[in-house]
Amino acid sequence: MGDLLLRETRIVPLTGDPASGDPVDVLVSDGVVTAVGEALARPDGVEEVRAGGRWLVPGLWDQHVHLGQWTLSRQRVDTGPLGSPEEACVLVAGLVSADPGRPVIGFGHRPGVWTRDATVAELDAVSGVTPVVLIAGDAHHAWLNSAALAALGLGARDEVVRENEWFAAYELLTRLTGDAGDGPAAYRSSLDAAAAQGVVGLVDYEFAGGADEWRARWHDGCDLLRVRMASYADRLESVIEAGLRTGTPLVEGDDRLVMGSLKIISDGSLNTRTAWCCEPYADGDRLDQPSGAANLAPHELSALLSRAHMSGLHVATHAIGDAALTAALDAYAATGANGSIEHAQLVARDDVVRLAGLGLRASVQPAHLLDDRDLTELIWPGRGDRSFAFRWMLDAGARLVLGSDAPVSPLDPWLAIGAAVHRGWVDDDRDAWHPEHALTPQEALAASVDEQPTVAVGSRGDLALLDHDPLAPATSARDAAAALRRTTVALTVVGGRTVHRSPGL
Repeated sequence: MGDLLLRETRIVPLTGDPASGDPVDVLVSDGVVTAVGEALARPDGVEEVRAGGRWLVPGLWDQHVHLGQWTLSRQRVDTGPLGSPEEACVLVAGLVSADPGRPVIGFGHRPGVWTRDATVAELDAVSGVTPVVLIAGDAHHAWLNSAALAALGLGARDEVVRENEWFAAYELLTRLTGDAGDGPAAYRSSLDAAAAQGVVGLVDYEFAGGADEWRARWHDGCDLLRVRMASYADRLESVIEAGLRTGTPLVEGDDRLVMGSLKIISDGSLNTRTAWCCEPYADGDRLDQPSGAANLAPHELSALLSRAHMSGLHVATHAIGDAALTAALDAYAATGANGSIEHAQLVARDDVVRLAGLGLRASVQPAHLLDDRDLTELIWPGRGDRSFAFRWMLDAGARLVLGSDAPVSPLDPWLAIGAAVHRGWVDDDRDAWHPEHALTPQEALAASVDEQPTVAVGSRGDLALLDHDPLAPATSARDAAAALRRTTVALTVVGGRTVHRSPGL
């Protein structure tokens, strides 16, 4: 932990009057804010930074990141703009022709809005023996050619690899790439980029690796931000046997890297039409499971929650469809488990009230609504008013926290905050999508700081110094969101230790 004195900074209020007050000094001692006031004395040896009237908020958190996948996606072929299987095949043909034999790994396309399903045969026709893996933007399925299917030990087929089968195969991609591209230096680059946006901590839901891998990279230069490392059900018993509980430091004497939650994926996603819903999808007649389906039977879900809860672990349960949310809440209520619902994308209002009553976090990703808006109207017609229902959550008293689900959306807290404030792209001529669920800038910011209070004596010395007032008055939600998207961060501090400083400060 470190010491720091910030001179002449305006503290941004997270509740009450959104107007920032007069500039004050803020002293961080041993990682904690110990004094706030005018003309504070600088203790010997304490670094001093002149904020010049800039705006100070508690450091931002991304509550849902797949950090390894995000790190890799920054190096992979961007398939986001692809609008059809034909466009994908043209892209792959060009890449294979330019560098024959070099595996093609792409990420980001949204086949949920394509007019037909992609086939392995058409990918084979343009790639030959060069392995090709195109990972969908929701990360819940991948389109592989025959060479890649064989290399990863997956059976021959003419369709994409979905859900649990894909999750199990994902960590085998190094069979194709050799050097995985997610070593300590690559991780550090991702962490540096996050720090530059005011991020002081993240919750890592990466599928592969675990405590030993995080300890190794921590000691190899990745000790920059706070990290809560989650684990999945296949590693639950080993986590328990290792004595890890939620909040347990993974490195002795360092509370920045700690054990997080057990992560459970209870249903699928909208894009793959596997999210478990109470009503069928609009095109459910062509699906094996017209309403999606649960990944776990109710007794299996409850057993996992109970085992984790009795062992001192919180549980983060992925639930995108409304039926999945109902089943998850039933399991939390039956077991008394603590933790969060991740995504809560389609909800019934009564379940939002239940979620709040159980004291669970509603861990949501506002930027997803930007990508899922049109698809929701297409395959969940009439359900848009129950999608990304942030206003219902706050009104019910739920503990609302924001994240990105990177790489599904970029690891960018200002994109998430802006999307929560104006439910649409700020440069889009269309009106906001269901603006009745929009948050104010103050509410969205408060949901982005890990439930920390406004900077005050006793709060964590995790801070972000902004070049502009994030709560400045705006003529519309669109304008407010646009201003938030332009936010620049002058200084990011974790436990009193500077982890990012702009050249202009």
